[in-house]
Amino acid sequence: MDYKQIIAEDLSNQLKEHLSLNEIYQLLEQPKNTDHGDLAFPTFQLAKAFRKNPVEIAGDIAKDFSSDLVTELKQAGPYLNFYLDKEKVSASILQELLTEKSNFGQSEIGEYKKVAIDMSSPNIAKPMSMGHLRSTVIGNSLANIVAKRGYQPVKINHLGDWGTQFGRLITAYKLWGDEEKVRANPIKELNELYIYFHEQLDEKPELEEQGREWFRKLEDGDQEATELWRWFREESLKEFNKVYERLGISFDSTNGEAFFNDKMDEVIDLLKEKELLVEDQSAQVVLLEDYDLQPALIMKQDGATLYITRDLAAALYRRREYDFEEALYVVGQDQILHFRQLKAVLDKMEYDWQEDIHHIIFGLISIDGAKMSTRRGKVVLLEDVLDEAVERALGQINEKNPTLENKEQVAEQVGVGAVVFHDLQHDRRNDFNFNLDDIVQFEGETGPYVQYTRARALSILERADFNTSAFKTDASYALTDDYSWEIIKLIQSFDRVLERAHREYEPSIIAKHALQLAQAFNRFYSNVRVLDEGPEKESRLALVYSVALMLEEDLRILGVEAPDEM
Repeated sequence: MDYKQIIAEDLSNQLKEHLSLNEIYQLLEQPKNTDHGDLAFPTFQLAKAFRKNPVEIAGDIAKDFSSDLVTELKQAGPYLNFYLDKEKVSASILQELLTEKSNFGQSEIGEYKKVAIDMSSPNIAKPMSMGHLRSTVIGNSLANIVAKRGYQPVKINHLGDWGTQFGRLITAYKLWGDEEKVRANPIKELNELYIYFHEQLDEKPELEEQGREWFRKLEDGDQEATELWRWFREESLKEFNKVYERLGISFDSTNGEAFFNDKMDEVIDLLKEKELLVEDQSAQVVLLEDYDLQPALIMKQDGATLYITRDLAAALYRRREYDFEEALYVVGQDQILHFRQLKAVLDKMEYDWQEDIHHIIFGLISIDGAKMSTRRGKVVLLEDVLDEAVERALGQINEKNPTLENKEQVAEQVGVGAVVFHDLQHDRRNDFNFNLDDIVQFEGETGPYVQYTRARALSILERADFNTSAFKTDASYALTDDYSWEIIKLIQSFDRVLERAHREYEPSIIAKHALQLAQAFNRFYSNVRVLDEGPEKESRLALVYSVALMLEEDLRILGVEAPDEM
């Protein structure tokens, strides 16, 4: 039930000659001060059409306005403030949520069209660091958001499994590697070899040429180089999948850079056919001055291709393979120029679907104010952070609820969920500092706070001996107190929250909705005697159950589990 839409339709009876229904809908706003009603409509935009002062226009509209949903309409200068019928709206919203449960807010607007999401994409033979967290969890949440909007997400883990760095790694392994050690602990050993290679470069610059030579062998299909590369890739995927399993994330494709090795010739041929390739200092480029961009370097002097060549091949492949409605690249903001060039080259190739490609930028995570570096080993491993978060969650559970069954399982849900929620509650464009002391807390604006609020709601229902499976979905659960009303409005806003989260590709909008709902529920619980007998008891319990359902769905969309007890 979109009461904003209903009021817009009622206003449209008077204003349809001057404003469209959508324009009226967009003008309706929610006042920051609840004393000013539940919705407000400004009349400034009508002054020219009506040739009247906005205050007079507001007065005229108020005289002739009527709606079954509005109990009171007050004029405040040029504004009309609408006070909704709390009984009708609360009964309708709760009935809808209790009937739909996890399907509440589900839209078919996407018509099951595909949305390709390029996300995570770690480099093989290196452990997953905290630097990989953002792309991974933002991409996963966006997949859940578009699925809720009726699209079919295609999650692509575009592994970094090709490039000169593998020549360096093979060189390091051949010079200093121990096969038994690598087989026993592949990622740790390979990462240490990679770091050691770069530490030795200052004293032994000839190592760089050796690395290039091994990569040339790999490109030429040398048996030893290829076998080592495959081994490194397989062992890496095993390690990555352990982390992905803890995060509850799976992929539809793990085609990495190597997959496109035999697909770049098509890109070169198409660019030549369209007469877009230009020689510049013996290299091949596409000029992009029309887009106010530097030339896109497609092929080096020695014939080597670059990231953009591979990404062009990937874009063409994905368009053919998935016929996507949108293609989202969840990649850091330092790649803005790269994706502008990619879209510009596709535009010059006359592919209008380049407009459906979106670079989903995100800021950096710092640990205690320090940035992370892979080459010099100054990196915080994601698995270590998850382990530490789970340990801290277990400590809090032992302190607050020592008799809880399945403590270790709940601690895993809470600790991992805390890390994911903390990332997603920030605007994805912003940098932020990561501190475990702040995020694994059951109080404050944290994931565990939201999880704990839901568990509290379920415990209230349990104390009331209330069977949620026997809820009467055809009953009228009406509530009129201010604390309940705040919750009702947040539940009702879920459709708009989802629409905005998709439009802005912004999971933090969902996280903020979860936090606001949890805070509103805790205010309700502190001020309303939920279990007192009386005519509204069943409605209050219906509200409690609705909050539990809504918080579970918010958390699911973010990729965070919701334990029933904590």
